[in-house]
Amino acid sequence: MTTLVQHDDIVDTAVKAGSFKTLVTALKAADLVDTLKGKGPFTVFAPTDDAFAKLPKGTVEDLLKPENKAKLVSILTYHVVSGKVMSKDIAGKTTKAKSVQGAEIAIDATKDVMVDKAKVTMADIETSNGVIHVIDAVIMPPASGNASL
Repeated sequence: MTTLVQHDDIVDTAVKAGSFKTLVTALKAADLVDTLKGKGPFTVFAPTDDAFAKLPKGTVEDLLKPENKAKLVSILTYHVVSGKVMSKDIAGKTTKAKSVQGAEIAIDATKDVMVDKAKVTMADIETSNGVIHVIDAVIMPPASGNASL
């Protein structure tokens, strides 16, 4: 008997990994869970809990407040690109990718893979509706309005 192994979606994969608790909490606060459980495909540059911990003290707590939902949505959707972009697709290149938020993300894959100022620490985690690339920092959209982040 052959068993078909079904990959988890982006959100379930992040939950099971255990190192994205802050990201998952933020996705819930921003009402983006259903979107990232959707058909896709999506490419997500996923900051770890350690990446969120690098933000100035109180930043995450502040972003999770209901009155800051729009800003949180803007930051989180800046980490998402429509389509499935694997590392082999950009290897050796410097390029830009339009985020779901609307702004372009600078990608430099000529040495280490850098996404804006964050380093990709693990690439190509395939899910049923896209791919996750783990990054070591939270990237901020140019119009986030808070230069201190």
